[in-house]
Amino acid sequence: MSRIGRLPVAIPSGVTVDVKGSNVRVKGPKGELQRVFSPEIGIAMENNHLVITRKSDDAAERALHGTTRAVLANMVHGVSKGFEVVLEVEGVGYRAEMEGKNLALYVGYSHPVKIEPPAGIAFDADQKTRQIKVMGFDKELVGQTAANIRNVRPPEPYHGKGLHYLGERIRRKAGKAGKGAAK
Repeated sequence: MSRIGRLPVAIPSGVTVDVKGSNVRVKGPKGELQRVFSPEIGIAMENNHLVITRKSDDAAERALHGTTRAVLANMVHGVSKGFEVVLEVEGVGYRAEMEGKNLALYVGYSHPVKIEPPAGIAFDADQKTRQIKVMGFDKELVGQTAANIRNVRPPEPYHGKGLHYLGERIRRKAGKAGKGAAK
């Protein structure tokens, strides 16, 4: 058995889970998520816990077992507590501002880059700490939105300017060496 897949997913209070075969709908205070899983994986409610089982020991089913459990746990966590990804703005003159619910990035282009949040996503830009928060209840959508924001101006390796995740280590390169030593 998969060490991850065999663990039951606890359902907190305020969250309702509706399982119909391989179709699962999770509803909570933050929002509602629905997903269709593989029919080879069994999903059942037992004693306020989601239990994930597999029918055989086939390699493809073993791979789906832990993945299904992790996705279900993320769905339950998302609708109850939500997810957040923090990006940092690095560079002289680079900044991020909120314009209503939209995010405006001033990152060295001739124009500000405006990003409109998809449904279920909210932005927060802090001028003092130079951080952008991407918040939502769908982990996949939060991560993809944060990646799209980072791709507006990824960090460059010489000075480290750009947008990067909080705690991300930027691999730095040395600049030109020996500019005046060749004489």
